[in-house]
Amino acid sequence: MEIDHIAIAVKDLQSSIELYSTLLDKDGADGVEEVPSEKVKVAFFQVGESRFELLGSTDPSGPIARFLEKRGPGIHHVCLKVTDIKAEIARYQEKGFQFVGEAPRMGAGGHMVAFIHPKSTGGVLIELAQH
Repeated sequence: MEIDHIAIAVKDLQSSIELYSTLLDKDGADGVEEVPSEKVKVAFFQVGESRFELLGSTDPSGPIARFLEKRGPGIHHVCLKVTDIKAEIARYQEKGFQFVGEAPRMGAGGHMVAFIHPKSTGGVLIELAQH
């Protein structure tokens, strides 16, 4: 298991892309993708073996819009890369961890993902991703 990415909820994706491009000394995001099922547009910045993932809401009723309304911009979740997501879900459930929504489901980059509820992890939303 390793850290795949750290996701940051942002109010304005384009201005955040410009900010992180400057911060990371890059000419722009390494990729931008819309994930309609999550009502989000995502911009990726590769940083070593991991990535920053900027999350911009595409719907005012979507989960990122609700997060921003409640908490403001900032870290949304940490994603762990796993090799067998179904086995990891079963292992976590056996230990009493609760998941958010359907697990697993299709996420950004065509990866299978699952989210462990923050109530199970001391307040941090944890994503599992199988590439």
